[in-house]
Amino acid sequence: MKIAVAMSGGVDSSVTAALLKQQGHEVFGITMRLFAPHSSGIGSAVHDATAVAGHLGIPHHVADFSEDFSRLIIGDFIEEYRVGHTPNPCVRCNRSIKFGLLLDSAREFGADLLATGHYVRKTVDPDGTCHLKTAEYSKKDQSYFLYTLTQQQLQKVIFPLGTIESKDEVRRLAHEFALPVAEKNESQEVCFIANDDYVAFLEGSGALVRSDGDIIHLNGQVVGRHHGTHRYTIGQRKGLGVAWSEPLYVAAIDIVRNVIIVGEQHSVYAGGLQAETVSWIVAPGADTFAATCKIRYRHQPVACQVKRLSGDRCDVTFEQPQKAVTPGQALVFYREDEVLGGGRIVKAQE
Repeated sequence: MKIAVAMSGGVDSSVTAALLKQQGHEVFGITMRLFAPHSSGIGSAVHDATAVAGHLGIPHHVADFSEDFSRLIIGDFIEEYRVGHTPNPCVRCNRSIKFGLLLDSAREFGADLLATGHYVRKTVDPDGTCHLKTAEYSKKDQSYFLYTLTQQQLQKVIFPLGTIESKDEVRRLAHEFALPVAEKNESQEVCFIANDDYVAFLEGSGALVRSDGDIIHLNGQVVGRHHGTHRYTIGQRKGLGVAWSEPLYVAAIDIVRNVIIVGEQHSVYAGGLQAETVSWIVAPGADTFAATCKIRYRHQPVACQVKRLSGDRCDVTFEQPQKAVTPGQALVFYREDEVLGGGRIVKAQE
């Protein structure tokens, strides 16, 4: 079996490559160049992946997707903040770049399968139907980011770390294989934003500029000033700089009026939401059905009722109201440990 490994230069993908070689597969590495060569601080993937491939004695290729990444991922990220949303660029990257362009490149290099270091499991039925399931190591489970995978893509990918029981085990294997990245730190949440400071990225790049405006309570009272709507997200409490009798939270972002609307905690709870661009890994058998869902990565799955609508949309009603339903974030449906599909949150509903 000829397997391409998506090598990011990190510990997880490096151990993935080492394990597959140990198992006797014909392995080669392929690394995405996502930034221009002159980029600094966040572009070490190619260097480290090349070093690991050399240590393992496997071929290594670099696929330059920097223009596509800038246009499809960074451009979308900026535009989402411009319209008052809070995007999830990792979901979009997995759909368009990693399991789109990179998977195509791996196939062009002759790979039968593409392996990644994601903590997630795949199972296959006798009839060939693929299922995406949560990782054995639940603290690192990344199934939330992969709900856009199709049956066709799942048939061509594998996730060797899905059954690993802990990060300590991955580190142990990295040392056992004497990988040069064995002590490398965990990667940051968004690869193109240094120090996870998205405000510095948006303003420092000139993509968005500071535009001061009012912070308004739900009762209509002006209670403070903000320094740009892109600095805020639904449910945010810290950093508002507002004196009030009880804690206030961002309840809405109005880019037309350039105001941030705040309210007490109860105001950021919603009974449901509407989502768009909904896709299914395994299509549900009915237009209305019960499931659990996550409305952000660190969110614990909650019980809900799902109603499928026309045009790849759906309405979701939570069993219990949920805090900070945020437009732009991913909504992911589960049934026990299996990912059914998901979509992009458009708005909260009462």
